[in-house]
Amino acid sequence: MEQVKVAILEQKIEDVKDIIIKIDNAIEKLSEVNSNVSKMLAVHEERITKQEEIDNILFAKIDKLRDKVDRDYDSIVSRVQSIEKRVWMAIGAIACITFLMDNPHVTKVLTPEAQSSIMDQRNFKV
Repeated sequence: MEQVKVAILEQKIEDVKDIIIKIDNAIEKLSEVNSNVSKMLAVHEERITKQEEIDNILFAKIDKLRDKVDRDYDSIVSRVQSIEKRVWMAIGAIACITFLMDNPHVTKVLTPEAQSSIMDQRNFKV
């Protein structure tokens, strides 16, 4: 009977041995996968860090470009306003000249005829 029990135990040990070998293989494969995943995470973390640096550089360049565009826009608006002011002054001057040319009566009132500027010496007492 003892031999039967020993034989049964030996059989069970053989069965468990195969399972233990399979578990060891699975553990090794999981370790390899874990190692590979760690490497991939490190690579992705490095890529993310580099991308963040690139993003910061790009955002800085965009800010500089926006500031330059704002300055250029302000300069152009100032120049357009200056030109607009001159155009309106010219239109006003042309309107005044046109009005004066069309109304000779107003021109005579504004520019009277020249009078003699000779002074009579009798009015002065020395």
